[in-house]
Amino acid sequence: MDEAYEFEPRESVRDGQPDRADVRLKESDGRLRVELMVPPWGMPRRWRRPPAVWLRPGEWVRWQVNYRFSSRLREWTYRLDTLNLAYGPTAADVFTGDPTRHIDERGLLR
Repeated sequence: MDEAYEFEPRESVRDGQPDRADVRLKESDGRLRVELMVPPWGMPRRWRRPPAVWLRPGEWVRWQVNYRFSSRLREWTYRLDTLNLAYGPTAADVFTGDPTRHIDERGLLR
């Protein structure tokens, strides 16, 4: 959501592999290793992050992380990212249920 757009929620949905700068994926022994990358300049600092998760075919992960950024004008910007990622063939409504893995990195944004 953004004030410039009257705080209307915005979302994006993409098929295929995500950008390597955002998510690292590695297949091994019939499983998928998923690691969410976070920008180093956002607050709060995350010195200890959850390890990557392994998914088997048909499983999916919901990984949430939030940030606070400051500009040169000392204005705050807040962001919440939610990654829903499934491995292998899944139903069209897979993300409406409970995830196989849920990583919650949301922190207190003061």
